[in-house]
Amino acid sequence: MLRQTISRLEKTTALDAISNRLQSAVQKVAQPRALRDLLHGTWFGHPLHPVLVQLPVGSFMSAAVLDALPGQRKAATTLIAVGTASSAPAIAAGLVDWSSLSKDQRRVGLVHAAANTVALGLYVWSLSARNSGRWGTGRLLAYAGLSVAGAGAYLGGHLSYQQGAGMNVAVPQLFELPDDWAEVGEVASLPEGRPTVRTIEGVRVLLYRHGDDVTAMLEQCGHQGGPLGEGEVEGSGADACVVCPWHGSTFRLVDGVALHGPASTDQPTLRTRIQDGVLSVAAP
Repeated sequence: MLRQTISRLEKTTALDAISNRLQSAVQKVAQPRALRDLLHGTWFGHPLHPVLVQLPVGSFMSAAVLDALPGQRKAATTLIAVGTASSAPAIAAGLVDWSSLSKDQRRVGLVHAAANTVALGLYVWSLSARNSGRWGTGRLLAYAGLSVAGAGAYLGGHLSYQQGAGMNVAVPQLFELPDDWAEVGEVASLPEGRPTVRTIEGVRVLLYRHGDDVTAMLEQCGHQGGPLGEGEVEGSGADACVVCPWHGSTFRLVDGVALHGPASTDQPTLRTRIQDGVLSVAAP
């Protein structure tokens, strides 16, 4: 029944009006590219949101343990205050990641965010009750907040592991490539300084020739699967980058490093070998 409910949630188009307005607002506020890259975790090589949630979640769970022990009111209250304050950067990173997802992912993400907002409100209410001396009420509100946050965490897990949000969706294609070298063709047939696409065992590979070297990466963007072969190229030579036409993720062609988000992980690259002017590639 739970799985059926989540499946229906993914298809609930009634959420789209709110989702679209919130997406526009988030993208407007986070318009500076440096800010988006910071919150996506592009500089970190890993989505930043899962890292930032550790402090508030850890604080709230620790407070729940202390609330069950005698003489720990002050410590529990301090932890709830820390968790509440540290939620702000986690929320900011989560919203920026959410704004670049597909519609069905955003629907689940919207309810995930709503649950966490309710949980945070309960914790703020708990702090207010504790500061006014109503310790019993404060403790009950904190446990209620933890329960709602748990529901939000379940949705977050579904969003990541079932729907693939925040994951490098290109990586599974690496397992479809042959372990041994696969011949692509003559290097001379590849354009200089301009990426081109070849298909190997059903996997589209983006090739980039720069001088005597050729680099290869998976053509499917790791962020949401966009066709990098249709993207624009910025820069030249070793500094040339390909920009995903779907969401603007920017990868350096010589090594697949993600320079700009929303991608927070590098684009998977392949091994290349040139023998007698013939290019071959293989899985990493």
